[in-house]
Amino acid sequence: MRIASFVLAGLILLSSATALEAQNVRIGYIDSEVILQAAPGALEAQQEFDRDMTRYREEVQRLGEELEDLIESYQRQAGTLNPEARESREQEIRQMEARFQQRVEELEMEASQRQQELVEPILQQMSEAIESLRAEGGYAMIFDAAQRSIIAADPALDLTDEVIRRLQTDSDN
Repeated sequence: MRIASFVLAGLILLSSATALEAQNVRIGYIDSEVILQAAPGALEAQQEFDRDMTRYREEVQRLGEELEDLIESYQRQAGTLNPEARESREQEIRQMEARFQQRVEELEMEASQRQQELVEPILQQMSEAIESLRAEGGYAMIFDAAQRSIIAADPALDLTDEVIRRLQTDSDN
């Protein structure tokens, strides 16, 4: 009985492999990081994002320096202040620290939103080029090597350069 089960299992595996071979399943992969770096408009988007980030960093630095100045001033004068004045200045410092933290969080959120605004059109074009390539080439699946989900693959299955070529051709038109 056991031998029959093994033979049956072997026949099923053999017929499955034959069915897959008969279907001629095509699989490819891309490296989305390479494509994003080479995509038309990516450099400009990165430069614009970097300019925005410079502005954000300068604002955070300025606010941080103002807070430090306030703390240093308080520390210099703390010995000469009466308890009521000292409590008032400490409250002022706590409020400024809270405003500083809130502004840092707002700027981080703005930066994240800005990055998404700049990258989203590029990702959409990339997705369209990949889907077009998949449909035209009859690929059942296209994996992304940048996601580290591919352990090993035949370089002949790498479609990265073709996606970049299509993106550049589309941007020229």
